[in-house]
Amino acid sequence: MQIENSGALVAGGASGLGEATVRRLHEAGAHVTIADRDEQRGAALAAELGERAAFAAADVTDADSLAAAVAEAATTTAGGLRIAVCCAGVGHAERTISKRGPHALEAFQRVLGVNLLGTFNVLRLAADAMRGNAPDTGGERGLCLLTASIAAYDGQIGQLAYAASKGGIVGLTLPAARDLAQYGIRVVTIAPGTFDTPLLAALPEPARTELGRQVPFPSRLGDPAEFGALAAHVAENAMLNGEVIRLDGALRMPPR
Repeated sequence: MQIENSGALVAGGASGLGEATVRRLHEAGAHVTIADRDEQRGAALAAELGERAAFAAADVTDADSLAAAVAEAATTTAGGLRIAVCCAGVGHAERTISKRGPHALEAFQRVLGVNLLGTFNVLRLAADAMRGNAPDTGGERGLCLLTASIAAYDGQIGQLAYAASKGGIVGLTLPAARDLAQYGIRVVTIAPGTFDTPLLAALPEPARTELGRQVPFPSRLGDPAEFGALAAHVAENAMLNGEVIRLDGALRMPPR
């Protein structure tokens, strides 16, 4: 798929991996709609990028606000929405049982609600908008790019909710790609390792350094720009479909 002049939506695009993806797609010439709950950061990013960038206030767990953002993204170019990326997500640390009792059900439901159901919400609405697009010369109408985590495979102690939510995204990637093949819509998931995002920025520097040292090579935290670069490559490489790509420097997470 040609990124230049394509309509793109990045859910969770105001910060972290989403922001890096917004910047990379915009640099490549896409018309990017930044969908996020954080209106201040999202609007500021759109203003900084200027032409071909817009902000839409949306919550991935809310069908109405997300549908409005998708509809807005579909009107940015004559070709419609061609690239949809979901980077929205939350984390939670809690063991199955502890001195306080069993894992809080509400916390588990919240993480699955945002990470898994929210991702599915982006997928279903974006795909529905894409199927009306005219196919390009290769017969392609769109790409839905999802974000999982290596926690889907190497979930650590206390990561039950997070690992389950990301494992669900891994599990739906192939059947979704098979479902949407008839429309020329691809589905690909990136499973990043430890990246230098706002979530890790709150950690003390020694802890951040140690996390980076655990990565075999390069022995550092991932740069969000590297996620954005892979997102752009996936958009341009039509043979990538139904696949989950680990982006982790060969890291396999230990139990804790």
